[in-house]
Amino acid sequence: MTAFWWLLGLTLPFILAQVLLHREIQYLFLIMTRRLNLAVGLFSLLFFPGVLLHELSHLLAALLLRVPVKKFSLIPHTTPTGRVRLGYVQTSQVDVIRDALIGTAPLISGGAVIALISHFILGLPGFFTGDFHTWWQALQQLPSLPDFWIWFYLLFTISSTMLPSESDRHAWMPIIIVFVLILILVIAAGAGPWMKMHVLPVLSTILPAVSAVIAISLLAHLVLLVPAGLLRSILGKSLGISFTK
Repeated sequence: MTAFWWLLGLTLPFILAQVLLHREIQYLFLIMTRRLNLAVGLFSLLFFPGVLLHELSHLLAALLLRVPVKKFSLIPHTTPTGRVRLGYVQTSQVDVIRDALIGTAPLISGGAVIALISHFILGLPGFFTGDFHTWWQALQQLPSLPDFWIWFYLLFTISSTMLPSESDRHAWMPIIIVFVLILILVIAAGAGPWMKMHVLPVLSTILPAVSAVIAISLLAHLVLLVPAGLLRSILGKSLGISFTK
């Protein structure tokens, strides 16, 4: 299960890098505009391709699962808690299974698009096997590819908005609890060897692919995090503006 540990070890840094980069970009836009509404608008415009895919994924999943859609919006706004909400899809209350599937849709669609761009357009290895030499050679050739920066921008915005929001995840916990209980019962009933023979090979194929998507997403955020932080710091100091973190 090496791939599982790769996935776990990459996911946590990716989430942290995403939070930090979003914060730096928001601060940067605030310094540049001095107006909250305009800063939110620029932030929304920057991430619009990813937000569009995210919300359309919710919408399409709801339609396919025959869940009534009450509201759909791509207009950004700030919540009472001060967080930026770039869009949303409001559906009718349904069973926990369909609710969880609708909430997970952006992660599936976003991961699929990132995998397609990375493999077929950027030529990166399709599976994260730990072969760093192969990855390093592929990364060195990226800037010379046609329209690389356009594809990098799309990859960045999609990966930066594909993670389910807090409202998207609210139906996950009951399913996770039920799944864990079923897994425990199945293993206790003596099905462990059968799962090792039939389930582990499937996971051994899926998990490296997912790890590759997370690795590429993390790399895109790390590439931009340092320049964004330095630019925000330089502009803030030159204009006498600072933020309490």
